[in-house]
Amino acid sequence: MTFSQYNYDRPSLTVLKAEFEQAIQDFKKAESIHTLNELIKKIDALRKDYSTMYNLCLIRHSIDTNDAFYEAENKYFDEIGPTYEELNTNFYKALVDSPFRNQLSERWGEHLFTIAELSLKTFEPSIMNLLKKENELKSAYNKEKANAKIEFQNKQYNISSITPLLEDPNRSIREGAFRAFWKYFDDASVFNEKCFDDLVKTRHQMALDLGYDNFIQMGYTRMLRSDYTPEMVASFRKQILDEVVPLATELYKRQQNRLGLDSFKIWDNDFKFKTGNPNPKGDSKWIVEKAGIMYDELSKETKEFFSFMQQEELMDLDSRDGKSPGGYCTFIDQHKAPFIFSNFNGTRGDIDVLTHEAGHAFQVYSSRELGLSEYLWPTYEACEIHSMSMEFFTWPWMKLFFEEDVDKYFFAHLAGAIQFLPYGVAVDEFQHEVYLHPEMTTAERNLCWRKIEKKYLPHRDYAGIKFLEDGGFWQKQSHIFSSPFYYIDYTLAQICAFQFWKKDHENHGQAWSDYVNLCQKGGQYSFLKLVEIANLDSPFKEGVVHSLVVKIKEWLEKIDDSTF
Repeated sequence: MTFSQYNYDRPSLTVLKAEFEQAIQDFKKAESIHTLNELIKKIDALRKDYSTMYNLCLIRHSIDTNDAFYEAENKYFDEIGPTYEELNTNFYKALVDSPFRNQLSERWGEHLFTIAELSLKTFEPSIMNLLKKENELKSAYNKEKANAKIEFQNKQYNISSITPLLEDPNRSIREGAFRAFWKYFDDASVFNEKCFDDLVKTRHQMALDLGYDNFIQMGYTRMLRSDYTPEMVASFRKQILDEVVPLATELYKRQQNRLGLDSFKIWDNDFKFKTGNPNPKGDSKWIVEKAGIMYDELSKETKEFFSFMQQEELMDLDSRDGKSPGGYCTFIDQHKAPFIFSNFNGTRGDIDVLTHEAGHAFQVYSSRELGLSEYLWPTYEACEIHSMSMEFFTWPWMKLFFEEDVDKYFFAHLAGAIQFLPYGVAVDEFQHEVYLHPEMTTAERNLCWRKIEKKYLPHRDYAGIKFLEDGGFWQKQSHIFSSPFYYIDYTLAQICAFQFWKKDHENHGQAWSDYVNLCQKGGQYSFLKLVEIANLDSPFKEGVVHSLVVKIKEWLEKIDDSTF
């Protein structure tokens, strides 16, 4: 069966609620551990049925946000989502209150109870209307971006399809495309700013209703962060400021010299080499064929995984009008199938996205038999270790995609990973400030972003573009709207992925074994415990960032990029 044949059937909330509530009542009355374990399996089967239909709707709505049927289904899930969350919360209450907790913990693992206890701290029936409103606002923002129309040189582009022009060797074309791109966001700013303001106030009210001082701790708890705090994250951001920002700034200066520019403007940011950026040498079908060779050769595990993805047609990769921007991986429970969604546009990013999302897909494929929804995926920062590390593990096969430009790719990929870190922590610091001060006006939020941006990204020269000079850049970052506090995850994971990059160069067999073991563990443990299981150092540990920066700087300095 292929993805197009997967059957979608809208779940009946009435039926789901009746079956779910009956199972919970039976759970509370059960007097044997065998019965309790069977009821957990029954409840999880109900959740997986719901998750299957939710994800089929999510994918098909993302593929075409103008499809009227899935638009209506998406609205249905926005509406019933909080009720489903309430059912799951009631299960968690029964679980943590069970007199058989010790025996259940032996069977299912203590981390299930950690997840349950954290989840109970972020939901009460009293906030259901606020949760519905949050869902509606997120969907509205995503649809707005999916239908973006960017006019440039008498042609119309969307957010993904204009990307090649932002990397064009002709500087005047880059500048023109860049100005057109940001004109769209400037024109959309009234909608985006109002949408975000409503989201901030909605989330703040939820936090107050649940007894928090603000949304920050609620946000961390909702992300199931059990072993680190906002204070630890602030200390990590300081490490990035001290250790990474100087190297990133140096790399931008090196890029300016490489390009032979008197000044380095924002539209030069994504044009890496005077001879042109390294781009894949074929279309999406060609890329998938080459990826098949790559994963066949990488390992027996990846060969099996990618064959499954190809046979069941579990990838939608090309950019189209009306398609949601960005990329993601999700999982369709009933079919035990990961799905990769992306927007290929002919740039190097196509390969980065494919290997990145394949890392997510490989992990969930590897942990899909663990038998419990909570353990399919770990928390997001651990998930991103799988994806970012896969980008590095596939380096030996990059010549398949870039041919004579492969060395340019290696340099751009590693330098780009370093240059991403300051932006990643800037987004995180901005979110902390926003939710610490929910009363800020839009102008104050923009000013706040601009101040943080200047600290972490001092190289940025917006050449007087008012919308950006006034602090509007953050409005393009979907995570800020849709997934509060989901961005530091990429930076924490990048530090872990750098460790895999280093280990892979030293001992591929051991590095790959540690990686596969990490993927197979799924979400059975907390972030820092998974880092330990993978034989990695915690990114919070003093000196870890410094040691990696030294190693990466040495590698980059050995490359004569003046010939690129």
